[in-house]
Amino acid sequence: MKFILQLAVKNLSRYKRRTIITSVAIAVGLMMYIIVDSILGGATLESMRNLRWYETASLRIYADGYWEDRAYLPLEASIENPESIIPLVEEEQGMATVRTTFAAEMILYSDDFGEDGNMSVKVTAIDPEQDFEVYRFEDTLVKGRHLEPGEMDGVVLGSWFAEDIGAEVGYWVTFLTRGKGGFYEAFDMQIVGIVNCPNPNVNRTLIMMDITAADMYLGMENSVTSIDIVLPEKTNLEQAKATLQAKLPEGFSVFTWEDLAQDYLALVEAKQGGTGMILFLVFIIAAVGVSNTMLMAMYERMRELGMMRALGMRDRDILLSFLFEAGGIGLIGSVVGIALGSLVNIYLVNTGFDFGFMFRDMDIGFRISSVMRGAWNFTTILKAFTAGILLSMLVAVLPIKRALKLDIPTCLHHQ
Repeated sequence: MKFILQLAVKNLSRYKRRTIITSVAIAVGLMMYIIVDSILGGATLESMRNLRWYETASLRIYADGYWEDRAYLPLEASIENPESIIPLVEEEQGMATVRTTFAAEMILYSDDFGEDGNMSVKVTAIDPEQDFEVYRFEDTLVKGRHLEPGEMDGVVLGSWFAEDIGAEVGYWVTFLTRGKGGFYEAFDMQIVGIVNCPNPNVNRTLIMMDITAADMYLGMENSVTSIDIVLPEKTNLEQAKATLQAKLPEGFSVFTWEDLAQDYLALVEAKQGGTGMILFLVFIIAAVGVSNTMLMAMYERMRELGMMRALGMRDRDILLSFLFEAGGIGLIGSVVGIALGSLVNIYLVNTGFDFGFMFRDMDIGFRISSVMRGAWNFTTILKAFTAGILLSMLVAVLPIKRALKLDIPTCLHHQ
């Protein structure tokens, strides 16, 4: 066995050009796989974080009946007396805030916007004193100011939404909506602030007003559509959900952020399928490169192979020799590919690439507004390293066995 290994190593050094070319093909494929996996993994982690920080929090409480009709933002299925529920949340080491979300028509006027117009929007009414304890909007202000408690005529917009409609601080808009009970209500509001957060979905759609004003205009009578809860990072959300659900009176349901973000998580799963396809393509690149290399090696060294057999070397030993040679090529390619991929990944994790020009005008599903960073996935790196070696040996089996089927005279007379 030692002789066979030494022979394989000598063959690698004798045919340097072929070894280098094939190793480079494998290295490039593995490097690209590591980079793409890192970018997708980093985007997924950051998106999940931005979902919790700016859209869903950790848990959310709805009144029974709201979840089934949530697409219509029904005010009738609201939570009465939310003050009695919040202490139950605090017992679970969480922070809670009340919110009311409703659909409306937003009317724009030519005096401010240059032309009259209207659009369908979703408005979120918040408690300015508690909302920053759950959501991280406090440091996202880029123009104007945040809402003040009890403010009756102020709204805050997401930066991309404000840019799209040409809004500035001080402009006035009118909201036309249906209140709780079905009556129609119109009220004028002034834009007092514009925020920009790392979540592009929020930047595109956010409209926030004070919950006291919403309570009066919508006739909510101190009811709200949801209670949003943030829990410590390491909390087992399913366990916390079950514990809180057991404490709540009948008529309420608790949902985790994963329940609330089902569409996004389905998209993530689909993207992971795309990552698997990339790995498959890497395998194809390596397979074609190594297979062609070994096939050429067999035909170029046919007389050498015949001489080895004539001198009494068994076919099994010859097969092992060439398999070890193929494994050596895979090892070189894997080491170089992992090294290059890791070097690029250091930059991706610490700095990242700015894709703001793309995310601004196109929604690709990720909750990332500009810089896309990578993430370390040592399982992927180990998988790529192992696959590069094993695949190289696997694809070499067929051409080696094909050459070994020829008899010794044919091999010796091969030109």
